[in-house]
Amino acid sequence: MAWNEPGGGNKDPWGGGGNDGPPDLDELARKMRDRMNKFFGGKGGGSGGKGTGMPLNFGMLAIVAVLAWVLFGIYIIEPAERGVVLRFGKFHTITGPGPHWIMRGIDTVDKVDVDNLRTISHRAKMLTRDENIVQVEVAVQYQVRNAENYLFQVRDPDYTLQEAAESALREVIGGIKMDDFLSGGRGAIVQQTKDLTQSILDKYKAGLMITSVNLQDPQPPEEVQGAFEDAIKAREDEQRYRNQAEAYALDILPKARGDATRMREAAMAYRDKVIANAEGEASRFSQTLVEYEKAPEVTRKRMYLETMEYVLANNSKVLIQVTNGNNLMYIPLDKLMGKRVLPDEANLEEEQITITPSPSANTPVGRTSSRDGGSR
Repeated sequence: MAWNEPGGGNKDPWGGGGNDGPPDLDELARKMRDRMNKFFGGKGGGSGGKGTGMPLNFGMLAIVAVLAWVLFGIYIIEPAERGVVLRFGKFHTITGPGPHWIMRGIDTVDKVDVDNLRTISHRAKMLTRDENIVQVEVAVQYQVRNAENYLFQVRDPDYTLQEAAESALREVIGGIKMDDFLSGGRGAIVQQTKDLTQSILDKYKAGLMITSVNLQDPQPPEEVQGAFEDAIKAREDEQRYRNQAEAYALDILPKARGDATRMREAAMAYRDKVIANAEGEASRFSQTLVEYEKAPEVTRKRMYLETMEYVLANNSKVLIQVTNGNNLMYIPLDKLMGKRVLPDEANLEEEQITITPSPSANTPVGRTSSRDGGSR
C-alpha cells in the first residue's frame, strides 16, 4: 500500500514529518550533500543548510576535468599518415604512426596522408617549335614527401603542381618539332617534363614528390584531323618500306658475299692449277733437256715411243706400211683392246704409220694418211 494512500499511514520516504505537502527540495539537497561528504570523509552540515562539502565538489570536478583533458589529448596516427603538431598555431613537430598525446587547448594536430597516390590530369593545345599545334593530355601521379611544407609553404599545393606540370610540358613541347614528338620521342618528353616539374616544386617547397608522368597520344585540332592522320599513315608506310628494304638487304647481301667468296676461291684455285701445270711442264722440259744433253739418241727414242703410245691409244684403226714390202696389214686394235667402236668412230681418219725394220736415231718418223697417201 502506498504511503500516501488512505490507510497507508503517514510514511514519508524522505524522513519528513507528518505534513501532507511536497518534500522540501532544499532539505533533500542538503541530505544528499551530507551523504557525499561522509562518503569522501567530510562532515555533515547543520540544519541551516551550511556545510563543508562545497570545496570538495570543486576538487572532484577539477580532477574529472584534468582526466578528461588528458584523455582527449590522446590521438592515433595511421601507418599511411603523418601528424603535424602545432603549438599555439606554430609548427612544433611531426609524429609518425602510432598513439600520441598533445596538450589540448595548447597543441593541435593535422593528419596528412603521405602514402596515397594522388593524380591530376591536364589537357591543352600546345605549340611546337615548328609552329604546329597539338593537343596534349598529361596525367601526373604524386605523393606528399614533406608534410610540413605541404601544409604551410604553399597555399594550394595540388593546384601549384597542376600549374607547374603544364608550364613544364609547354616548355618541353615548345623545344621540339612535331615530327620528333610523333615519331616515338615521347619517352624523353615524359622524363624531361617530370624532372622540370619536380625542380619547380622543390623551388616552391611544396612538399610533393612526382612518381610518374603519363603522356597520352597527341591529338591534332579538329580542323586538321584529316591531314594529321594522312601524315601518320605516310610515316608508318615509310617505316614499313624501310624495314622491308633492310630485310631484303640482310637477305641478299650474305648471298652476294658468299658468291663473291666462292668465285674468288675458284679463281685462285684455277690460278694455282695453271701455275702448277706451267711449272710442271717447264720442269719436265728442263729435265728432258738435261737428259737429252746427256744421251740424245736414247732420249729421242724414248720420246718416239711415248709419242707412238699416245697416238695409238687415241686411234681405233692403224694402217702399217712396210718399207721394203708391198703388203699392208690392218691391225684391229679396237678388238685387241676390247673396245667397242662407236658409229662416229667409223668416220675417224685412218692413220698410216711407216715402220722401218730397225729405226735409227737419224731416221725421220712420219705419218701418212690413208686417204691421200701423203706423209706428215
